[in-house]
Amino acid sequence: MRILFLGDVMGRAGRRAITEGLADLKSALKADFTIVNGENASGGMGLTGGHADLLFEAGADCVTLGDHAFDQKDMLTHIAGDDRILRPLNFAKDAPGRGARIFEVSRGRRILVVQALGQVFMKRPFPDPFSAVEAELKRAPLGGRVHATLVDFHAEATSEKMAMGHWCDGRASAVVGTHTHVPTGDVQVLPKGTAYMTDAGMCGDYDSVIGMEKAEPMRRFIIGMPKARFTPAEGPATLSGLFVETDDRTGHAIAAHPIRHGGRLAQALPS
Repeated sequence: MRILFLGDVMGRAGRRAITEGLADLKSALKADFTIVNGENASGGMGLTGGHADLLFEAGADCVTLGDHAFDQKDMLTHIAGDDRILRPLNFAKDAPGRGARIFEVSRGRRILVVQALGQVFMKRPFPDPFSAVEAELKRAPLGGRVHATLVDFHAEATSEKMAMGHWCDGRASAVVGTHTHVPTGDVQVLPKGTAYMTDAGMCGDYDSVIGMEKAEPMRRFIIGMPKARFTPAEGPATLSGLFVETDDRTGHAIAAHPIRHGGRLAQALPS
């Protein structure tokens, strides 16, 4: 299976890059299944139902969220009617929606997509993500009930993300980190066959401070006083993420490649 994962869509610039570039990117990669993290797509904070529909119309097969899952209040009702949208497994107990789902892919194949939130350095104390992910991996074992599994681990600490990668090694096709908006250079296939990347980066304008216009974040760092709200940067955006090829029999990763398409960080695509 050829799986494309794109990191946090950031504001209007990220949405524009998805609508203008995702179809061509999927075609060039011959992607069988595409997952997009959309948790910052609406004004940099959360995702509206309308913007979720836009991501699906552009070619996403699954949209994951994160700690800003319900910042846009209409997502509280919208997610209940669209099971292609996944909020974190270990979010609030009574949160609507689900944190994992098995999707049907071409030729009878199935992929499990799971999302969880990290605990380290996060603003809220979330329940244990490791046990939450463990339960889903046991429920749909790789090479058995599903042909591939991807875990989107939305977390701040690189160490926690790496621990999740090794925890899932051999039991998931890929573990990819989101949340920090900065793509990491550690793409690899772990010893037991799981593709891993600490952070996919964002789909947004990199002439920014993690997707926000530079002036206000810089002001707060330099003088420690806010003057205005953060606003998403709106220059040319780069689609950032991970492309994974898996063995349909075992579900293990055969190859993994970082994706940087368009904008300031563009690079050649894998064949």
